[in-house]
Amino acid sequence: MATFIAIVLSAVLTNNFITAKTYGICPFLGVSKKTSSAAGMGIAVTLVMVLATLVTYPIYTYVMVPLEIEFLEIIFFIFIIASLVQMLEKIIQKLSPTLYGAMGIYLPLITTNCAVLGVTELVIGDMSAVLGEASMNIGWATLYALFAGLGFTLVMIIMSGMRERINYYKTPKAIAGFPIAMVTASFICMAFYVFSLISL
Repeated sequence: MATFIAIVLSAVLTNNFITAKTYGICPFLGVSKKTSSAAGMGIAVTLVMVLATLVTYPIYTYVMVPLEIEFLEIIFFIFIIASLVQMLEKIIQKLSPTLYGAMGIYLPLITTNCAVLGVTELVIGDMSAVLGEASMNIGWATLYALFAGLGFTLVMIIMSGMRERINYYKTPKAIAGFPIAMVTASFICMAFYVFSLISL
């Protein structure tokens, strides 16, 4: 139970991919203008994170390590992620053309989203600080990917809500648009920094 709580707190709050690791900043700033788009992007990224981890972890552990070809991990992982994103793009285009249009160029960019590649790399690395005495396996890896994606989604939704709120106010021209988005992102990161003080 302690390992489960540590994984959840680490993935969602203390080591959030956006606020702590600064992974996935492009969709964070680009697709967070509307809550619906932000939520859709967050769910899509979460789904790709989980699927990518489910595929890459066993391939790395049971194929690449025995064959001693771990040095090819990034090439393998990017290929797998790209394939998953292409499938997801076609599904979203078919099921929700509105969401597909709202995501625009950022949907195919999930392929190069460092948050997705980051989670696949993290679960094969040293996560002893989070896992404690437990050893990494496919279950813990998938759980971490799921909650990392949910943490990503949470910050996306918070950012989009704040940006929608800011649109109701008259913003000085000097900071309108992208500058006020950066200021907003800074305040969100400062708020999440408090969670990094939690000792896991």
